[in-house]
Amino acid sequence: MRFRHAITEAVVKVWRRLREGLFEGGSITYESARDLANNEDPQIRACLAARTDIKPEILYYLAEDPSPDVRRAIATNTTAPRQADLLLARDTDPSVRYSLAGKIASLTPTLSSEEHSRLQKLAYEVLEILARDQVTRVRQIIAETLKDVANAPPHVIRQLARDAELVVCSPVLEHSPVLTDEDLLDIIAHGPVRGALSAIARRASLSEAVSDRVCRSTDEEAIGILLANPSAQVREETLDYLVDRAVDIESWHASLARRPNLSAGAAARMARYVADNLLDVLASREDLDRATVEAVSSEVRRRLEAKPAAAADAAARDPDGPLSRAHRLRKAGKLNEVAVLRAVESRDIPFVQAAISVLSGLPLPVVAKIFATRSAKGVLAAGWKAGLSAQAALVLQSSAASISPLDILRPTDEGKYPLSREDMMWQLDFFSDLAGA
Repeated sequence: MRFRHAITEAVVKVWRRLREGLFEGGSITYESARDLANNEDPQIRACLAARTDIKPEILYYLAEDPSPDVRRAIATNTTAPRQADLLLARDTDPSVRYSLAGKIASLTPTLSSEEHSRLQKLAYEVLEILARDQVTRVRQIIAETLKDVANAPPHVIRQLARDAELVVCSPVLEHSPVLTDEDLLDIIAHGPVRGALSAIARRASLSEAVSDRVCRSTDEEAIGILLANPSAQVREETLDYLVDRAVDIESWHASLARRPNLSAGAAARMARYVADNLLDVLASREDLDRATVEAVSSEVRRRLEAKPAAAADAAARDPDGPLSRAHRLRKAGKLNEVAVLRAVESRDIPFVQAAISVLSGLPLPVVAKIFATRSAKGVLAAGWKAGLSAQAALVLQSSAASISPLDILRPTDEGKYPLSREDMMWQLDFFSDLAGA
C-alpha cells in the first residue's frame, strides 16, 4: 500500500513539474514537444498548444486534436501557422471558432504598427470563413475588428455590411472607410436590415448622394439621426423636402432649424409650425437674409398674438382642462396606454402630461418639468411609473417630448425599459425636487 502511494506521489510530482514547465515557458526541445503532443492528458496537450515557441508543424498537428480545449489553445495562439487557422475556422466546435475570431480581434491595428502588419498577414481565407460563420458573435467580432481598418479586404467588408444581424453590419456601415458611396447606395436600394440606415446616417462626412437616399426613405429615425449629424452633407433641395415633410415629425425640428444650407423659403415655412424656442433659433441664424429674418419675426409676433385667443377657445371646449379630463377618463376606466398614444398622435401634449400625472400619481408640475427639460431618462421614468410599455415610452420621448434621436433611450431587445427600477425612481425624486413638489 505504501509502495503504491509512493509511486502515485512520484507520478503527481513529475506531472506537476512538467505542467509548471509548460506554463512557465522554459525551453523545450522539438523531441519533447513532439512527445507531449501525443500525451494522454489533454491538459498537458493544451498547455503545449498555448506555447509560442513550438514548431509550426506541431501546432498544426494539435489543431486536429480531439480535445476542444487543445484546439481552443491553438486558436488563440498568435504563432499558429496559417494552415492551422484555416483548419480551425471550420471547426465543428463554436467555441473554437469564437476563440479564433478573438485572436484576430487581439491583433487590432490600433495597438502598434507591428500588430497592424500582423493583421494584414492573416490569410484572407480565414477572414472570409469567419465572416460567414453561423455564430453571430463570431461575425460580430470580425466586424468590430475590421470596422475602421482602411485596407481590410473589400469583399469581406461588403459581406459584413449586408449581414442580416444589426450587431454585425452596424459597425461596418457606420465606420468602415472601405465602403464606397456605390456600396452604400446599393445596400440602401436592396432594403437592409432594420437599423442599418441609422448606422449609415451616423457615418462621418456622409456624401450628399447617400444623404439624399437616406432622407428620401421612410425611416424617420434614420433621417433624424442624419439631420443631427453635423458632418453629413445635405443638399438644399433635400432640406426643403424635409421641411415640408417635418410638419408632424417634431423630433426633426431642432436639427432642421440648425442645419446649414437651409433656404430662406424653408426657414419661413418652418416658422409656421416649430416650437417657440426654435423660432428664436431660426431668427438668430446669420446665413438668412434680412427679409427672411423679418418674415420669421413676423411669424413670432403673429403666434404670440394668437395665443390668448387659442387659450380662450381651448377653455371653451374643455372648461375643466386636461387634468379634469384625465380624471374623468380614469374614473370611467378609459384612461390607458391607447388613450395616451392617441393624444400624442393628435399633438394634445397638455393632455398627455395630465394623463401621465393621473396614471402615475406624480404631480402635474413634476411631469411638466420632465417634458420641459426634454430628459430622456425622466420621460422613461414617468412612463414607467404610469404603467406604460417601454415602446410607448419611446413614442413619448420622440413625439411628445421632442427629444433628439441621438439621445433617445430605446427598449431592450426583450422589450423592457433600459433603466433599472432604482435609476427610474432616482429620476422621479430628482424632478420632484426640481419642481418643488
